[in-house]
Amino acid sequence: MATNSIYQTPLSSRYASKEMAELFSPATRFSTWRQLWLWLAKAEKQLGLPISDEAISQMETHLVLTEEDFVVAADEEKRRRHDVMAHVHAFGQNAPAAAGIIHWGATSCYCTDNADLIFLQKGLNLLLPKLANVIHKLSKFALEYKDLATLGYTHYQAAQLTTVGKRACLWIQDLLFDLRNLTRARDDLGFRGVKGTTGTQASFLAIFGGDHDKVEQLDRLVTEFAGFKYAYPITSQTYSRKIDADVISALSSFGATCQRIGSDIRHLAATKEIEEPFEKDQIGSSAMAYKRNPMRSERMCSLGRHLANLNKDALDTYAAQWFERTLDDSAIRRIDIPSSFLTGDILLRILDNVVSGLVVYPAVIGRRIKEELPFMATENFIMRLVALGGSRQDAHEKIRVLSHEASAVVKLQGKDNDLIERIKNDEFFKPIWAEIDTLMDTATFVGRAPEQVVKFVNTEVKQALDLWMDVLSEEVSQLSV
Repeated sequence: MATNSIYQTPLSSRYASKEMAELFSPATRFSTWRQLWLWLAKAEKQLGLPISDEAISQMETHLVLTEEDFVVAADEEKRRRHDVMAHVHAFGQNAPAAAGIIHWGATSCYCTDNADLIFLQKGLNLLLPKLANVIHKLSKFALEYKDLATLGYTHYQAAQLTTVGKRACLWIQDLLFDLRNLTRARDDLGFRGVKGTTGTQASFLAIFGGDHDKVEQLDRLVTEFAGFKYAYPITSQTYSRKIDADVISALSSFGATCQRIGSDIRHLAATKEIEEPFEKDQIGSSAMAYKRNPMRSERMCSLGRHLANLNKDALDTYAAQWFERTLDDSAIRRIDIPSSFLTGDILLRILDNVVSGLVVYPAVIGRRIKEELPFMATENFIMRLVALGGSRQDAHEKIRVLSHEASAVVKLQGKDNDLIERIKNDEFFKPIWAEIDTLMDTATFVGRAPEQVVKFVNTEVKQALDLWMDVLSEEVSQLSV
């Protein structure tokens, strides 16, 4: 059947990177199962079980599945209704000398769970450098615009000024939290190892004639072959599904960060203060040719929402497990684990693309400040009048009346804010007329924002990125759509 005739998830077909899509492909999954069977056979042979060199050699030769192998496994699964045994059969056909010892002492979760832990680790290793690079690029942006004053917003109403760079640091700090969470999730990962059907290792104890030391050595050897530092000392048939919840929770939190950043950029695009990159031939709307829709940031919010909600699936799956294992975890994990990593990968590609080309419009930002600054500056006017011997209460009342008059002009007549003109024409304020422009200097309204940016980037950010210096790059992630 033609590819375009059947549904494909857009996560892999439309958005994700090649390396992440390949990690969760059937080819990688089932080749990893074969690798796990080889490691088990090698360890068992090393510990004295009768496994021939020819068996090991044939297994090593056929770790990568051919298209014919997939057909054999699919046909067998239709008969047996068991994917692991179908692949045991297919591998046995490739390696007949090993057919009798493949999967010796193991249960299905030896393959499926250990493979999933490998994928979790490799997936995080793909994501973390990309996240570090986004933080690196945003930090450069923050330093570039550390002094550019802009309206702050609380309740989405104009508030005290901040700077464009300081606002970017809000995003960076949240991304640093994500870098910390994902790094911890990766570093905490262990291996399931060889634990048997209910986690007691009874089958391996039987194989080794009651030799507990050899069973422990087997577990340790296979874990080392897989490149893990340790195996979980306690499992049931599966590793605890709390591990999945732990990893996906960190990814879900990152998804929420992407929603936050994307929403901010969308709002700033609406006011024409900042825009995401917009390509020369890009079309914003099929009907309204003039539009420059922030489609990257909108996609970021959409996929961020999806990722943020996968956390609940993982928690529910963990909570729904009975005793040593129930199979109601299987189907949903086949969906949610790849989905969480593919989505995280896509979001990092979008973030990298957006922050690499953010466009700032200082003139628009300045105009919007000019519209609101007169109201904000009134506190400076009051304090200066008091310093010159005036009454704070009288000044406050004068400002109150003039501010409401100016606000009415803006709201009811649609005209510019004329509060400063009113103040300059009121004799009460004559003592500060000559100082009004100085008292309205935007640099006096941003507090320590520029200093905060410099200190934050040179301390917190630098410390976090020192571990990633060899992977930082100015290369921009290209989006296919």
